[in-house]
Amino acid sequence: MKTIVQTAIDAGNFKTLVAAVHKAGLVDTLNGNGSFTVFAPTDDAFAKLPEGTVEGLLKDKDGLTKILTYHVVSGKVMAKDVMTMRSAKTLQGQEVIIDSSDGVMVNNARVVKADLECSNGVIHVIDTVLMPK
Repeated sequence: MKTIVQTAIDAGNFKTLVAAVHKAGLVDTLNGNGSFTVFAPTDDAFAKLPEGTVEGLLKDKDGLTKILTYHVVSGKVMAKDVMTMRSAKTLQGQEVIIDSSDGVMVNNARVVKADLECSNGVIHVIDTVLMPK
């Protein structure tokens, strides 16, 4: 089974996310032993951000790291577990709000594909980039 980063690279629709993870220096973390749950925005999700946002973030390592770690929860949280949660604390420190009343929403992002299992956690694909407050 592949790590979170390897799975994201192989999927092919996370090019922006993978580039951001490299830029922020989080590859070793997300390839590491820990168990992580990643709410992974697709390239289309990044494309929905205002023009210049992604380029600006790629130049701001601290800001980029805050945003990326806001998409990661410690531990392997499968979809069946997410359905019973109302929130989850992210590695960034803030919580994301989870609403499973109509599909699964994480803040304002819809989970479009769940449970991509990896050797060190799980990826849930989302359609919007999460922004910490």
